[in-house]
Amino acid sequence: MDHATDATGATAAADVLERVGDRAQYIDGRPRAGGGVPHEVVDPATGRTVWSYATAGPADVDAAVAAAKAALPGWAATAPAERSAVLHRLAAVLDATAGELARAETLQCGKPIRLSSGFDVPGTVDNTAFFAGAARHLEGKAAGEYSPDHTSYVRREPVGVVGSIAPWNYPLQMAGWKILPAVAAGNTIVLKPSELTPLTALLFARAATEAGLPDGVLNIVTGTGPVAGEHLVTHPDVAMTSFTGSTAVGTRIAALAAGTVKRLHLELGGKAPFVVFDDADLEAAVHGAVAAALINSGQDCTAATRAYVQRPLYDAFVAGVADLMATVRLGDPADPATDLGPLTSFAHRDRVAAVVERARAYATVVTGGGAPGDKLAAGAYYRPTLLTGAPQESEAVQREIFGPVLTVLPFDGDEQGLAYANDTPYGLAASAWTRDVYRAGRAAREITAGCVWINDHIPIVSEMPHGGAKRSGFGKDMSAYSFEEYTQVKHVMSDNTGVARKDWHRTVFGAV
Repeated sequence: MDHATDATGATAAADVLERVGDRAQYIDGRPRAGGGVPHEVVDPATGRTVWSYATAGPADVDAAVAAAKAALPGWAATAPAERSAVLHRLAAVLDATAGELARAETLQCGKPIRLSSGFDVPGTVDNTAFFAGAARHLEGKAAGEYSPDHTSYVRREPVGVVGSIAPWNYPLQMAGWKILPAVAAGNTIVLKPSELTPLTALLFARAATEAGLPDGVLNIVTGTGPVAGEHLVTHPDVAMTSFTGSTAVGTRIAALAAGTVKRLHLELGGKAPFVVFDDADLEAAVHGAVAAALINSGQDCTAATRAYVQRPLYDAFVAGVADLMATVRLGDPADPATDLGPLTSFAHRDRVAAVVERARAYATVVTGGGAPGDKLAAGAYYRPTLLTGAPQESEAVQREIFGPVLTVLPFDGDEQGLAYANDTPYGLAASAWTRDVYRAGRAAREITAGCVWINDHIPIVSEMPHGGAKRSGFGKDMSAYSFEEYTQVKHVMSDNTGVARKDWHRTVFGAV
């Protein structure tokens, strides 16, 4: 069902654009214009340009890294309680401006305001509050005499200047996932948001300054990957690169980072399996599949993209998903009644459509499979799409489509279902649907993924880690586990004997 309203995202977010101004860089605590080429932010619901700015060039990246480097000694030496206090204030500022952040996210991404205000913004506020507390719990190993003559202990220290690159699908949340553990651990950071969706990262940086984060600790450079991104990754003063995005780009970043031996954290593509065993609650599985496949118009690396349904439930599952998808309301993302907004860009919508068109040669399009017309034709919309009959080795099953497209395949025994689930290069997330605790335990053990949900798909919490395996990358966002990425472990060993001439010296020289 399509619907539209007279209100547009551009009108609803006019105050956001006025607040951001015309400067897309935020360096050393101040907004500034970039030195690169002009760029436009396009509202994907209408195709209209809503904001124009100058992108970051290499000189802007250099300035941001210099600011982060200068701020590093002071911030790294700040007591955990003080870092915690700043993050608590930041959570309060973000919460106070929640409406503005939600409107900005909807304007630049096209995601429904219901999702922005009910998921993206509160999730970011909660993540900020979590790291405000976690900042006070950066502990090393307790002191001990592992050598009889020495006392050892372990320190956790900041890595240094972190260069992070965030994607366009969840601009606010991904900015938070990059920034918060880095600064909570005492690092400084230069974040490059996607040039398509920079607004909420810039608002986040302003909120951090308002909360008392010292100048230079957080810097934003808004530019393209080949210019700003690659210069950031190869910069000699950047100690670590954290990237979220496609596996193809992640491979490029890993190669570039190797030149300066940087620490890497890569959260890459996904192709999450949704395994429905024959004893599952069918209604729960159908509703879970539609929600998990269509969240953020399917532009989610953990979205349910390939459902494997044991044969006794297969036909009923396909029918149920098709019926439920038909009720999903496409429309103006600024309208709270809208379920599904456009994809974030027209180029990406066309890539999704091309995969579905190629799939017609080997699969059945049960529902969807095209862009809507009428008032929505001007936007980057694509209908919820259900595919059946696609072979396991086909593009639609193996490739990350990153759109509102779900493929459904049948399986017979449990062995086959779990084998299908593992049969892609990705390993980010998965779910298993069953009433049998032993089946659930087996699925959790045997599916190779950074997260396996049981009888649900998608929920995340700040206290638990997010990250993948195989070609989905390595390292963790969120939770205390993320500090493993953003801290160096240092062993300190102290002599506790006071003996000048030690026995082990005789293994080096013979004088007594």
